[in-house]
Amino acid sequence: MDGLMMDFQLTLTHILRRAETFFGEGEIVTRLPDKSFHRTNYRETMRRARQLAAALQKAGFERGDRIATLCWNHYQHHEAYFGIPCGGFVLHTLNLRLHPHDLAYIADHAGDRAVIVDRSLLPLLDQFREQTKIEHVYVVEDSYEELLATADPDDWEDPRLDEREAAAMCYTSGTTGRPKGVVYSHRSSVLHAFGVGANNPLGLGVTVNDPIMPVVPMFHANAWGYPYLATMQGAKLVYPGPHLDPESLLENMEQEKVAWAAGVPTIWMGILHLLDESPGKWDLSSMKAMLVGGAAVPRAMIAGYESRHGLRIVQGWGMTETSPVASTAALPYDLEQVEEETRWDYQAMAGMPLPFVEIRARVGDEEIPWDAEAMGELEVRGPWVAASYYEAPEAADRWTDDGWFRTGDIVSIHPRGFIQIKDRSKDVIKSGGEWISSVDLENALMAHSAVAEAAVIAIPDPKWSERPLAVVVLKNGETVTADELREFLAPQFAKWWLPERFEFVDEIPKTSVGKFRKTALRDQFASEPTPAN
Repeated sequence: MDGLMMDFQLTLTHILRRAETFFGEGEIVTRLPDKSFHRTNYRETMRRARQLAAALQKAGFERGDRIATLCWNHYQHHEAYFGIPCGGFVLHTLNLRLHPHDLAYIADHAGDRAVIVDRSLLPLLDQFREQTKIEHVYVVEDSYEELLATADPDDWEDPRLDEREAAAMCYTSGTTGRPKGVVYSHRSSVLHAFGVGANNPLGLGVTVNDPIMPVVPMFHANAWGYPYLATMQGAKLVYPGPHLDPESLLENMEQEKVAWAAGVPTIWMGILHLLDESPGKWDLSSMKAMLVGGAAVPRAMIAGYESRHGLRIVQGWGMTETSPVASTAALPYDLEQVEEETRWDYQAMAGMPLPFVEIRARVGDEEIPWDAEAMGELEVRGPWVAASYYEAPEAADRWTDDGWFRTGDIVSIHPRGFIQIKDRSKDVIKSGGEWISSVDLENALMAHSAVAEAAVIAIPDPKWSERPLAVVVLKNGETVTADELREFLAPQFAKWWLPERFEFVDEIPKTSVGKFRKTALRDQFASEPTPAN
């Protein structure tokens, strides 16, 4: 039909040019290893990104080659976020918290030809490089600058990318089986940035005047899209570098007047404890909200931030396979006006899907009703949801015949469309033929004033097949008994949900991205017998 719109390619090159042209003075601030602050702007950063693209083109890399990064969150990593894909190559972020064996597999499987690495991480690279195809190593503090010096920014030749070409890739953390690669196209990356940051009731409403601090690592699913979102909007970026302790993050937030920050719950729980210990020490009046994801957010943490410190938590849900943000609990107009206890109930859910992301939950082939009670496996589809894993045909069953991605998350869905994560399919507790949500029990336990962290796992039981066991970390100076915790839970759950066993530990092991590592807890505790009922 005549008179239709242009066939305009959605590629990261347009975001690069936009930031350089319109938001050149926008700041990019990095906390350096010595804890000083480095300052640059979009004009200089995008100029260097073009220089990196040109240098890689001159160095003989071919279109589609994978260029890895092994870096903390900083401005040079931001340059790579644009320079690599805008040169026609594929950015592959390596998770610096993984075991060298996993990193060797991931870099080899992806076919990485080069790596940009922080000097402090060279000892890690040395442990696995020989098991990969990596030919070139560019150290951020020296040889990376030498690489840039081989080209001029004006040497950059726009490769005229197709929006469906690969821009970046990231591997799952591999908690079950080998890590699997997810490839993000230019189109999916651009649309994801719009979806997460759009100024609508479900997006975050980030503007050019909102400084953003991605605490979530840049090696984890493109830092949840924040580098692309901030650059598209021209918003100030604050990168924490290697300093992820609560005090350093609070210093960043106060000094740089951060409006939005993003990270996993364990980060924000640590910050909440520090704020509670020293109320009024930090001026956080510029904060609009913290986007928290990667694991279920305890309702007690949401309520604690708002009631004691006037700070808003916006929970998000997603996976490496969904770019990663697929839903947020940013509340629509009417729910913003409800009384706070009800509002916190909604904020403790994983939220509504972002525009263009579709959801359903099923048990077998049957969809569950949206009644906030029935539970089933969440399935999603949309323009930034993966259609397959990279060169992993054995995992094709993660997608249904009609194109939905099986997330492995067990959920219920509220009549308003809010997703409530009940468990991972591998973590859900099946007791006497019925499901028990470890997430619900964990959130309830973390609402107890003495509890800092709690993880609930399934352990074998001769009568019921499985029973819940609670692993608890207490706050400094606090004491509580197993019986007292069971009594605390009793009004909230059916009796058969209540754990018989409680284990008190100094620390709960966590994955490379800050989630509870329940496999380690099962290895530690599941072999011990459960007391007789």
